[in-house]
Amino acid sequence: MKVRPLCAVVMAAGHGTRMRSALPKPLHPLCGRPMLLHVLDALSELYVERAVVVVGHGAEPITKTLQEYGPPDLLLDFVEQRITRGTADALAVALTALPDDPDLDDADIVVLPGDTPLVRPATLSDLVVEHRQSDAAATLLTALPDDATGLGRVVRGKDGRVIRVVEDADATEAERDIDEVATSIYCFRRGLLAPALRRISPDNTKGEYYLSDVVSVLHGTGHKVVAVAADDPSEAVGVNDRAQLSAAEAVLRRRINERWMRAGVTMVDPGSTYVDAGVHLGADVTLLPGTVLQGRTVVGRGARLGPNTRLVDCVVGEGAAVEQTVGHDAEIGAGSVVGPFASIAAGAHILPGATTGAFYTARGGDDDGL
Repeated sequence: MKVRPLCAVVMAAGHGTRMRSALPKPLHPLCGRPMLLHVLDALSELYVERAVVVVGHGAEPITKTLQEYGPPDLLLDFVEQRITRGTADALAVALTALPDDPDLDDADIVVLPGDTPLVRPATLSDLVVEHRQSDAAATLLTALPDDATGLGRVVRGKDGRVIRVVEDADATEAERDIDEVATSIYCFRRGLLAPALRRISPDNTKGEYYLSDVVSVLHGTGHKVVAVAADDPSEAVGVNDRAQLSAAEAVLRRRINERWMRAGVTMVDPGSTYVDAGVHLGADVTLLPGTVLQGRTVVGRGARLGPNTRLVDCVVGEGAAVEQTVGHDAEIGAGSVVGPFASIAAGAHILPGATTGAFYTARGGDDDGL
């Protein structure tokens, strides 16, 4: 297998009008983390030389958020698609941000939309491995969803090879019967990609430059195009409105809960337990029903939280018991007993071993040894 340098392009230039929000779509939070950061997290198992983020609507807040909270070991560049003319045009703009470095001339480029927060790092790794082992010009991630309505279909030739992708709006009735769909996630050979993009035309119902048309261009010029099917079709589902945002959040929360339970955390009722992506839990922590942990909350070994407890950006010491309590940016000492019906304000500090009474309120700056 030939190992070429690897770059990534993340598409985040769309208006996201179906979200009906002043907040740019890529910044809508999922499990306490902007959606676009979940997409960048999916690159964690790949050695990416640099990543280009294509911005447009909401460019300034998106750029600022990624610069402040993006993966520290990922070199990010930003390029603006000033006029939205389709995904192929966005990728062409992205290529202008990659340096004219001889080492990158023959690089592979992973392309993924900024609204696919459910894609797993292992899936992208499988995509790149297959691309390199096949020595393909392009490799696309495909899926077999229960309902393919509105999605681009993967058209294969008699030999089973991928020959093109047809968008749902342009598909014939026979093509709409195809159950394999393209996911807008690709791996390309850089040296073959730019010429292929120049051959694409907006001759379709939307009048846009479709990135999916690169498949037929490459196949038509004799280059190999292969496909990798995602084990879980939900990984490549795009988030376009609030209903899809809620559905994606539910999937991510199940993943987070399962990961912590396998790491030694007890959740009496995972369905009513909400743990943000930035939370850290020690071994032998017990979370009772109705527990909500948000932000950068840290819970020490053996602590017991809940029922009906919400902590935001708090630190809970080892062995503490916190029941029916709300706390923000506070510290709860090891072995302390807090609640029921306690309220802990920002900056408050419950001393180790302290016991609070019912309906207790800790104000900011308190060092409470009750």
